[in-house]
Amino acid sequence: MGRTIQNEYVPDYVSPPGETLIETLEALGMSQAALAERTGRAKKTINEIVKGKAPITPKISLELENVLGVPAEFWNSRESQYREYLARKDEQERFEKHLKWLDLIPVRTMVKFGWIREFKDKVQQLRELLRFFQISSPDQWEKYARSYTDQVVFRKSEAFETNRSAVVAWLRRGEIQAKNVECAPYDQSKFREVLRLIRGLTNESPEIFCSKMVDYASAAGVAVVFVQELPKTRISAATRWLTPSKALIQLSLLYKRNDHFWFSFFHEAGHVLLHGKKDFFINNPKNYEETGAGQEKKEMEANTFAATSLIPAAAFKALTRSGAPSRDTVLQFASELGIAPGIIVGRLQREGIIPWSHYNDLKVSFRWAGS
Repeated sequence: MGRTIQNEYVPDYVSPPGETLIETLEALGMSQAALAERTGRAKKTINEIVKGKAPITPKISLELENVLGVPAEFWNSRESQYREYLARKDEQERFEKHLKWLDLIPVRTMVKFGWIREFKDKVQQLRELLRFFQISSPDQWEKYARSYTDQVVFRKSEAFETNRSAVVAWLRRGEIQAKNVECAPYDQSKFREVLRLIRGLTNESPEIFCSKMVDYASAAGVAVVFVQELPKTRISAATRWLTPSKALIQLSLLYKRNDHFWFSFFHEAGHVLLHGKKDFFINNPKNYEETGAGQEKKEMEANTFAATSLIPAAAFKALTRSGAPSRDTVLQFASELGIAPGIIVGRLQREGIIPWSHYNDLKVSFRWAGS
């Protein structure tokens, strides 16, 4: 019996090439001592090859070809198969000691979302996760995870305290999706133009605006991806540069309302435009709601960019000059600005101009297809 790894059959046992060598010698009526003499090798070396203790090197395979008439390619192939078998056997034993690592990762949810395949065999499931994260062993996990979390500029999110592994998995999924988004080299001026086009999509349904956002942003060198949130990540968005000419804006539907979604996107766009290419931002809604000194400067700048991009400062000041606007006023104001009224409601609520309970019917809820 054997098993299949990525459409490749892997046998459970591979005999040492020395066994085939013995069979060949017996068929030719040749002893190990005679083979040693004819190849110029020590008897001990031939005996160790027979017992699988020493490898058949490419040079020895050529010698066997000359003496035994069996092609060197055959011996090289047998040796390679056997050494791979030994390596896989050793890996299997090592991985069996690392199965608790699976408990750190939200495997079931990742399978449900179609990010990874499901395997009944736990070692096979572990290998599937290694391929997802592109690491060779759980031994590399801690360093790998830190390569994400140590870069984070603003760590206000509680995600790192609750399930850092889920955060890393969510970020990795964004990278995978972004690889499939072909982008022109980043162009700051072009991206500013693109943001004006995207702002005009806030009244559209996800079926329309999602694909258009991706197309518009990719033309300016920014890959926009939508990645369903994993349990206990509490992340609404993330921004980083994949290369010096390609930025990534990764969005979830945390809270699932259009005011949060659009503010999140423009907040991340602010990071792309205003901040360095070595910065790595991971954000949750608290980052957007806080406006005091507790916020980092770059987060405040991104908040301001998002707020004014969606609702110009002068226009918002005029709307709130007389206090809390009526529902009809909000609708008229939204129509004049050409944006979704829920965005205005969210801004009014965050700034304490209206209670959180007011006008929520003007907000639109989003959900993942199939959920």
